Amino acid sequence: MALTAGQKKDFLERGFSRRCFARLATLASAASTLPFFNEFSLAQELDMRALPSGAVKIDTNENPLGPCREAAEAIQNVVKDGGRYMFHLPGDFEKVMAGMEGVKPGYVQAYPGSSLALHWSVLAFTSPTKPLVIADPGYEAGESAARFVGAKVIRVPLARDYSHDVKAMAAADPNAGCIYVCNPNNPTGTLTSRADIEYLLAHKPAGSILMIDEAYIHYTDLKGCLDLVAADKDVIVLRTFSKIYGMAGLRAGAALARPDLLAKIRGYGNTWMPITSMVGAMASLKAPNLVPERRKITRDTREDVFAFFEKHGFRYVPSAANFFMVDVRRPGRQVSEALRREGVYIGRSWASQPNSVRVTVGTPEEMNRFKAAFLKVMA
Repeated sequence: MALTAGQKKDFLERGFSRRCFARLATLASAASTLPFFNEFSLAQELDMRALPSGAVKIDTNENPLGPCREAAEAIQNVVKDGGRYMFHLPGDFEKVMAGMEGVKPGYVQAYPGSSLALHWSVLAFTSPTKPLVIADPGYEAGESAARFVGAKVIRVPLARDYSHDVKAMAAADPNAGCIYVCNPNNPTGTLTSRADIEYLLAHKPAGSILMIDEAYIHYTDLKGCLDLVAADKDVIVLRTFSKIYGMAGLRAGAALARPDLLAKIRGYGNTWMPITSMVGAMASLKAPNLVPERRKITRDTREDVFAFFEKHGFRYVPSAANFFMVDVRRPGRQVSEALRREGVYIGRSWASQPNSVRVTVGTPEEMNRFKAAFLKVMA
């Protein structure tokens, strides 16, 4: 694929040399198939084969409730039309989401989940002279995309309360191209306040983009930052239907931003949205009480596990999401492997917190099995 004049100008302005144009043209035409889009690479500690029958799967922040009834019915009804492309559905979804979230229709772009939009945003706004700034520990998915284009990655340790250290992130590099905030943060599940988000937006380097990943926002009482998108700020907000909406395997999500920012992201390829994910996502958005009901179910189950930890003297990070980090007092990989032998599959550890593991909140029955296995392994 040949680069357009606009793409060449953008690449030169971001510090790429003309010698890189051939490689960048390949990137622009094949971005969706490059290896850094493989989520499995972020879970190298996990066994990606099919789990044994009866195993407890609380490893990848999925929602065990699955799609809501309204979404399941919409998906079943559209299957008969699976032989048609139905090109209008992504646009219909974008209009529905825009109307419900208070932004203009042109401010929403559908994606299969939010990972693709995350990676393409990193490709669009970082370069050898424009670093990516992220939290540590944090969700590392954007790192490989940044390194692929030669961008420096700056990891900023979380603050003592496990929120993003926004002052340090704003000052990390005067030429930062993209600052990534996952709120609630993955893997800690902790919140960064709206005041801190506004500070970061006000003090970030001129010309940089603030990308706010709100994959888990619905598990909290926060309203999120879509009003900043509506106000035309230098912000990209990512949303996904993989978490509280229970559609991880169906792949639906969106990037919400000013049209000019969305156009730069789209420069790295076109997305093709399955008709099942689009009708399921629209039905989920319209389902009454879905979010508050699922938020309460998750919160009650999570708090029960926290009470268990406190009773038995285990330290954990107070999460507001559908996962948490618990201190296992030795290398997390050892505990994960021991739990697998008990039929319980949990998440991974992070390099900056090697003695902690991330655990997804499953059903009450699944968490009871986790608690029993956890006590056995920790003994």
